[in-house]
Amino acid sequence: MTGHPDAVVVGAGIVGAACAEALGRAGLRVTVVERGAPAGATTASGEGNVLVSDKEPGPELELARSSLRRWPDVLRGAAAVAPDAPDPEWDPKGGLVAALDGGAEEPLTAFAAAQRAAGVDARAIGGDEARDLEPGLSPEAGAAVLYPQDAQLQPVAAATALLAAVRARGGRVRHGTAALGLVRGASGAVAGLRTDRGTIPCGAVVNACGPWSGDFSRLAGAPVDVRPRRGMVLVTAPLPPGTVRRKVYDADYVGAVGAGEADLRTSTVVESTHAGTVLIGSSRQRVGFDDTVRVEVLRAIARKAAALFPALARVPVMRAYGGFRPYTPDHLPVIGEDPRVPGLWHATGHEGAGVGLAAGTGHLLAALVTGAPADTDPHPFRVLRGEEDGRE
Repeated sequence: MTGHPDAVVVGAGIVGAACAEALGRAGLRVTVVERGAPAGATTASGEGNVLVSDKEPGPELELARSSLRRWPDVLRGAAAVAPDAPDPEWDPKGGLVAALDGGAEEPLTAFAAAQRAAGVDARAIGGDEARDLEPGLSPEAGAAVLYPQDAQLQPVAAATALLAAVRARGGRVRHGTAALGLVRGASGAVAGLRTDRGTIPCGAVVNACGPWSGDFSRLAGAPVDVRPRRGMVLVTAPLPPGTVRRKVYDADYVGAVGAGEADLRTSTVVESTHAGTVLIGSSRQRVGFDDTVRVEVLRAIARKAAALFPALARVPVMRAYGGFRPYTPDHLPVIGEDPRVPGLWHATGHEGAGVGLAAGTGHLLAALVTGAPADTDPHPFRVLRGEEDGRE
């Protein structure tokens, strides 16, 4: 790439990679800046979920549907220009949500009915049919909902493939480079990004720093309320094929996703990988950037998983890992230009849905930057929505 980039994306996780890929595909010259290793933080701690099953009707669901439609084409396009990139392991295997107690059945079926009205393929089934689909499912499972549209990918491989496409189109990826703030012109608009390895002149900077987006936004002089929310995952030893066939979770998972309190919330999420291991989650807890591994959290996750899939109680756990999700108080991503600083864009706040929403976020951001049509209404994701609402 000769000359200066048109846009610099700060953050090389799955959302930053998707934004950079979309901007590059739209014809912009792009540089990605990452202080650590690409896809080495929140993305490396993700399960790779591409879901519509856990989202109630509204803006996030519409962004998820856009992203679900786009992911296969985005991955094929990346593979076409960067054929040596790793396989993202795209797997449209579907999802299953089960109610383990009678009190959860009515809310689960009502939630699915609302989703169907919004265009989601959500099929209410009984416990016996659910066990035909997932033979290891607990006999206590009653009502269930099958979501054929749910998918999974390997998040680090996917982000790596997208960044390879950025390079193939003439962009750059600079890892080990910390963003320190903006350079602004006489009008106040972005004129460059300051880093610990020099200044990069550009006309646009994209804040895609995930849980660290609040920190960078303050350095940029335009704070946004994005906070870290800690999560833990267990990884089992490889199991026989078919032990877990889909993403399967308990009906209380949706409530845990939408909860806003700082206290620990756990819910059951079980899914297999191409390597045969089973990923078991999940937890949500606001503890800042404290990365202490808490045994009581792991025990709570394991106990609930064994209730959903009893055979897991006898399966060895190889390791546990945790990460920080970018949380916003209203549980919606922040996507768009910051009205306080022309040329500063945000693509953050996806919490645990960043992988699933990344392709749609990249498309929406690139459309806003270039003025092209978008298939998702950007208004609900606007940067200052809280402040604006307070003045209305």
